[in-house]
Amino acid sequence: MMGAQKAAKAFTELHGHAPAGVWSAPGRVNLIGEHTDYNNGFVAPFALPHRAAVAASPRTDGVLTVATLGDDGQLQAADPVDIASVAPGDVSGWAAYPAGVAWALREHGISLSGADLVVSGNVPTGAGLSSSHALECATALALLGLAGREVDQSGSPTRPEIARIVQRTENEFVGAMTGLLDQTASLCCVAGHVLFLDVRSGESEQVPFDAEAAGLEVLVIDTRAKHALVDSGYGDRRRGCEEAASLLGLPSLREIEDLSAALAALPAELQPLVRHVVTENARVLSVVGKLKSGQLAEIGPELTASHVSLRDDYQVSCLELDVAVDAALSAGALGARMIGGGFGGSAIALVQASSRAAVEQAVVDAYATHSLTPPRLFVGVPSPGAGRDE
Repeated sequence: MMGAQKAAKAFTELHGHAPAGVWSAPGRVNLIGEHTDYNNGFVAPFALPHRAAVAASPRTDGVLTVATLGDDGQLQAADPVDIASVAPGDVSGWAAYPAGVAWALREHGISLSGADLVVSGNVPTGAGLSSSHALECATALALLGLAGREVDQSGSPTRPEIARIVQRTENEFVGAMTGLLDQTASLCCVAGHVLFLDVRSGESEQVPFDAEAAGLEVLVIDTRAKHALVDSGYGDRRRGCEEAASLLGLPSLREIEDLSAALAALPAELQPLVRHVVTENARVLSVVGKLKSGQLAEIGPELTASHVSLRDDYQVSCLELDVAVDAALSAGALGARMIGGGFGGSAIALVQASSRAAVEQAVVDAYATHSLTPPRLFVGVPSPGAGRDE
């Protein structure tokens, strides 16, 4: 049963009537462009087939109720929230994400009469595949739909505007200082394409990415090493980038034109952060250029260089990620890198479809050698972005 159907069925069982609608949003894989979004740089993600679905019906008392369907098939209900009074710090745990969206929409001037929500999803949590943003984006579309402001209709917030609202949810309500990559990918990606986004200008382009036609696959390796951006060194890296930009007299690291001169003007501890961001932006442009030229197999070296930079300069990798990348490369992957914020989560490997099984086995064997929890592996296929299902 698909996520939307599961959410609708669970909603009906809980509330005694069918939902008014079901909306869903995907997780994402970032092909290239890590820690560049909050530096006004370039990113190139694609949406996964894994989605979070929200079945919803309106209320008239201004209350938000949320329940989530667990892997065991049991519903877990959060405490009801008064939308008019809820504030950052009032809600913790998983329920903070939908409650935060209601708060952010309220702060954006959108009137909400209340809602009952039931969530079902299959985006792995803690895997760096943006499960929280999938939940937030699906919730945002559901609440907007119930308010008569269905996405893509006249008078409704645009998808980029909704991404900004979701970013505010993460930054101010949840307390994770994320950029715009994840929510924009969830909302704006289309099937069969990578989303090339210039965060500074907001301009985006859908770049065809038909790996299957090229005999390639993007193998996703969920390391099972859970990461949480709120508790990780993510915020420290972001603050370091902001300090570097300030010392250089620039609005963001995106404005650096002479990397050598910039590094010479900065204290030693900030130089690696800046070097990663500037070189990562260059790698995004290189990868996008090759995709446009149909050179899909040639992007592998940029993926691997990205991992080296994230590991050595940004220092956000970990044993599980390094083992996955090294094992994949040793087994013939064309390129491999960690994705997401780091400190756990997932890696990707660009592989020939004919060699995927060998790469998978090499990764599994390497994990066993290091006595690590076996990873979860699957092929990432560029899939549709968020929308209404029922």
